[in-house]
Amino acid sequence: MDGKTALVTGGGKGIGRSISQALAGMGARVVVNYRSDAAAAEETASSLPNAAAHKADVGDPAQVEAMFKAIGKVDVLVNNAGAVRDKLLIQMSPPDWEDLIRTDLLSAFATTRAAIMSGMMRARWGRIVNISSIVGLTGNAGQSNYAAAKAGLIGFTKSVAREYGSRNITCNAVAPGYVRTELTRGSLTDEMVGELVKLTPIKREGTADEVAAAVVFFCSERAGFVTGQVLAVDGGLSL
Repeated sequence: MDGKTALVTGGGKGIGRSISQALAGMGARVVVNYRSDAAAAEETASSLPNAAAHKADVGDPAQVEAMFKAIGKVDVLVNNAGAVRDKLLIQMSPPDWEDLIRTDLLSAFATTRAAIMSGMMRARWGRIVNISSIVGLTGNAGQSNYAAAKAGLIGFTKSVAREYGSRNITCNAVAPGYVRTELTRGSLTDEMVGELVKLTPIKREGTADEVAAAVVFFCSERAGFVTGQVLAVDGGLSL
C-alpha cells in the first residue's frame, strides 16, 4: 500500500486505532478522522510513520466535503465511525433513532460518495471497507436503531460493490462480534460480557487487532476479486 492514502473514520481509538495502525504498517499514509476526541486522534496519528489527524463530523455531508477538499484523493476508505444509544424500542425517542442513523449510516453514504468522486473513479482503483456488526445480521433487543444502521450498512456495501466493481473499486464489510473497546465497555456490564463469552464458540472476547486484520485483507491486492462480502469476525457468535 506504499503511496496510497487511507482514511479511517473514527480512527483515533478502539477498533479504529488498530485499523489505522495496521494500514500504516502496510505502508499507507493514514488520515485519522475524529469528531470530538482530539487527544486520542493526535496520539494515534503521532505514533504512526506517515499519518495526520483530521477533525470532521462524518455524519454531516458538508463537513465531509470540506474534509475531502483538504486531504485530496483517498485510495482506501474505512467507514468505522459509530455510536450506540441502546434502549428498548418503546423507550427510544426520535432523536435516539435519528442521531444513531446519522452517525452510523449517513456517514458512510457521505464519505463513500466523496471518496469515489474525489479520485477512485478516475484512478480506477479503490478499496472501501465498512465496519458493520453481527447485530446487523441477527438483530438484538435494545438495539433496534443500531441494528437497523448496521444492517443498512450491509445493504449499502453490496449496492456500492455492484455499482463500482467495473471501476476496480471493491466494497466489503466486516461484522465484528463482541470486541472489548471503550465503546463496548461503556454499554455492557461485566455480567453481560460473561454471557456473551459463554455464547461464543471460541469462548473469549475478540480483539481490535483481529478486526483490523480482516480490514487489511480487504484493502490488499490479494482481495482484488473480493467485493460485496460480509466477513463476521465474531468467534462464531452469529452461528
